[in-house]
Amino acid sequence: MTEKTGTFVVTHAEEGSAVLRDVETAQVHTLASNPGLAVGEVLEGTVTPEPPLELSWELVGVEDRRRIELVDSDLEPTRDSVERVADAEVGEVLRVDRAGRGELHLLPVPSGEVETAATEVLADEETIARAARLEAVRVEVRRSADDGLVSVRYLPDHGG
Repeated sequence: MTEKTGTFVVTHAEEGSAVLRDVETAQVHTLASNPGLAVGEVLEGTVTPEPPLELSWELVGVEDRRRIELVDSDLEPTRDSVERVADAEVGEVLRVDRAGRGELHLLPVPSGEVETAATEVLADEETIARAARLEAVRVEVRRSADDGLVSVRYLPDHGG
């Protein structure tokens, strides 16, 4: 094995170890020590296998370290979002580029399952990984039971 540079999400952290997941490949790297990492952090960095067995990894460089803010918004999806999913099938995911940077994911769901779907998106480890891939610093989840819609906004800045 060789060293690997990429974007990683911290999925597990204890005093003596941590687990990083590569956001592009989903490969998991167990660190032999924890250099002060916390679950949910996103790192741009380099890991290298620890000799002699190369079963665990060492974090040898960090270019960037950040947390992605998850926001359970009390706002409803925009009218434009509602119109975009008017003809969409339940379970389909519509991806829309936002003006400027960022991305919007529209999830049509049965009206009675909107709250559950929103809660699952907020709890899903993949939401953070996707935000890291999109270089977002904030994820905002909006919902409307009346429209059967959950919107997930991946935002490149804290403004919105």
